This record gives sequence, structure tokens and C-alpha cells, in this order.
Amino acid sequence: MLTETEFYFVRHGQTDWNLAHRAQGQTDISLNDDGRREAHRAARAAATLGFGTICSSPLSRARETAEIIRNATDARIEVIDELKECSWGEREGDVKGEWFERWKRGLEQPPGSEPYDTFLDRALNAINKALSYPGPILIVAHGGIYWAVQLHATRNTDESLPNATIVKHTPPSEQFPWWTASNVNI
Repeated sequence: MLTETEFYFVRHGQTDWNLAHRAQGQTDISLNDDGRREAHRAARAAATLGFGTICSSPLSRARETAEIIRNATDARIEVIDELKECSWGEREGDVKGEWFERWKRGLEQPPGSEPYDTFLDRALNAINKALSYPGPILIVAHGGIYWAVQLHATRNTDESLPNATIVKHTPPSEQFPWWTASNVNI
């Protein structure tokens, strides 16, 4: 179950493998120039949000995005290893396609990869760990990690989160369910 507290999430800035629709997984791919520009735009949006803690994946694309945002906010960064993207084993670097959809449905297990359900459990635990830090919390991670938020908050894991777009999540209330996350990017 997703901890019921307000938080923000941002997927790292763009990489060259994002452009090529390659499965990055835990391969440590850096931001490209557009990704750095996106991170700076996210930092401008984050500057007024008063973050207490930025929790980041250790992979360089997320870590660099988090550092750029931290420079605009003065929040501290906590690196959480479990916020790494899913391991797709031997398929990392391959263009996503039918194999990827089969993996998500549990119909294919690339050698060395994490099973989809195991990954979602890890991601949810990592998010809940991040939410234990002093807030407001910004989680800087990966599209796959966001699937766990979508599964537990929006019930829609098919919609992709754009790079470097900050979304706010508020716990369910009588007026608003989790799925009312809003884009706070400029």
C-alpha cells in the first residue's frame, strides 16, 4: 500500500536512449543536453515548492536531475538504491517492443531481468522509504518506478510520465482520490 502522504515525483531528464526507445534499465546512461535543459526547467518549477528532501535513484540520469533541482531548492538529497529502474537483464539497450509488453504481462522473462511483479514490489517499498524522510518530498527516479505510483494511486500503468515533469500527489480525501496528480512544471 502506498503511504498516504503528499509527495512530488519527477522522472529524470531525457537521455539518448529515451529518444531511441531503448530499454535503459540499470544501464547507467547520462542525460543528454535536452535532458539537462529539461532538468533546469523542472528546477525553476521546484524552486517555489519548499522541498525538505529530494530522494533520488543512484543512476546518473536521475542523480544529475536531482542535483540540478537541489541547486534551485537547497533541499538535501537522499540516494535510495531501491529507486533504480528495473533490471531488464540481457534486453537492456534493446528497443522496446513486443518483448517488453510480454515481460510486463509476465509472459516473457529476459535472462537476468527482474520479474515485473517483483520489480513493482521493490518500487513501492522504495517510494514508501522515500516518504519517510522530512517533507515536502520530491522523488527523482524513472518511468518504471512511477508505475508503482500509478498502480497504487491512479490505477493506470499504461500512461507514460514525460521526462522532467513534476507531478504532485495528494492522499485520498472525500473530495479528491489519489489520481488527481497535477503537473506543476512550467
